Amino acid sequence: MATQIVLDHTGDTRHVFEASDAEALGKAEALFKALVGSGSTPAVREPTGEVRITRSFDPTAQETLLYPRLVGG
Repeated sequence: MATQIVLDHTGDTRHVFEASDAEALGKAEALFKALVGSGSTPAVREPTGEVRITRSFDPTAQETLLYPRLVGG
C-alpha cells in the first residue's frame, strides 16, 4: 500500500492506494498532478526517514508528501 499525505491549513489528509489497482493508481496520479499544478511541492519519504523533493509521480513510493505553497507577507 502507498500513501499520499496532503498537507494544508487544516492539517493533513491521507490517501491510501494499492499500486496494483489501475483505477486507484490513476486517481492517485491525477491527485498528484492536480496538487503540483496548483503549487504544492511533492516529496518522497525514503526508507531511512529522509525526505527528498521529486517532480514526477512515483507509483512505487511508499509515502509521498505534498506540501502547500508557502505564503509570506
